[in-house]
Amino acid sequence: MSRRRGAGTVLAVAVAAPLAAGVAYAARSASDSPDTPAASVATGTAEVTHGTLTERVQVGGVLGYAGSYTVDHQGAPGVLTAAPDSGDTIGRGGVLYRVADAPVRLLLGGVPAYRDFRYGMSDGPDVRQLERNLVDMGFDPYHRITVDRHFSAATATAIRRWEASWGRPAYQRTGRLTQGEIVFLPTPLRVTRFQVRVGGTVGSGTTVVTGTSTSRAVTAHLDTAQRGAVHVGDQVEVALPDAEPIRGRVTAVGEVAAAPSGDEGNGGQQPANPDTATVPLTIAVDLPRGSGLDQAPVTVDVVTGTRPDVLLIPIAALLARPGGGYQVRLTGGSAVQVEPGRFDESTGQVEVVSGLTAGQTVEVPAS
Repeated sequence: MSRRRGAGTVLAVAVAAPLAAGVAYAARSASDSPDTPAASVATGTAEVTHGTLTERVQVGGVLGYAGSYTVDHQGAPGVLTAAPDSGDTIGRGGVLYRVADAPVRLLLGGVPAYRDFRYGMSDGPDVRQLERNLVDMGFDPYHRITVDRHFSAATATAIRRWEASWGRPAYQRTGRLTQGEIVFLPTPLRVTRFQVRVGGTVGSGTTVVTGTSTSRAVTAHLDTAQRGAVHVGDQVEVALPDAEPIRGRVTAVGEVAAAPSGDEGNGGQQPANPDTATVPLTIAVDLPRGSGLDQAPVTVDVVTGTRPDVLLIPIAALLARPGGGYQVRLTGGSAVQVEPGRFDESTGQVEVVSGLTAGQTVEVPAS
């Protein structure tokens, strides 16, 4: 499991690395002189090796659901007579709510319902969207519908089959749908809140329900300085509370920067620098079966690149030099000035640009 670190930290990118593990060790180097006896510090050794350094960006986030959606009533005004509970999932063809006992059903698509559907209507993308839903719900068993922009007789027949599945008698099956009978959303809806209580009055354009998709996702806030290092499609590792890390994929990197508030982007903790502008970052994840985690704080490691065939030593081997810079102590006691490159705190390694060769051994604090 990856170690948990503070949100917003750039891993393997900064030139100066955290050296908490080697503070006492570095202090010994700075104070060593012919006139000052060195403190006794237990040490071990590590070999300078060739290897691949993984570059990462780490951010804190919150586990939830992707997307947010609002449903406004487009039918005749009336009293809200039925509504699902918060947390319920409404799928394709399901009833979102009822007004005056008339159901409003959900279909999937990105084009909002903006007119009635009937034979003789003009062609349009909303017709294609409706036909795709009718086919996917199984109401075109003889494959008479051509899924296109044209409302055909086969489309009307499929609607009648759908009406029959509602329990509507044959003489009431019209083959038409009014704008207020259906709502198009891009995804099944996980209900989060009803804006009108059952028994309340719903007018045309009234917001009735809000919700999210059913897809699990992590939402984080990425420092704008790190934005160029993270891209849609990047693979990530997500550390969950009291569980093994899981894999994820970046699905969206925001374009608009904003100053974070104290409850965003790192599990409700105040950012280290609240004045730092951030962009939203969305990460798709697949949780283990049976996991009910929601709104849980998580840590995300985004792999942004690799540096192959570089010299590597443990970060803890670095010692602060008097006057600035770093050095290491070789086995045998001699100190050598080194120039560190990039750091990977997840593995505790640092790239060495100059000062060492492969095969040498350096001292590290004993674990």
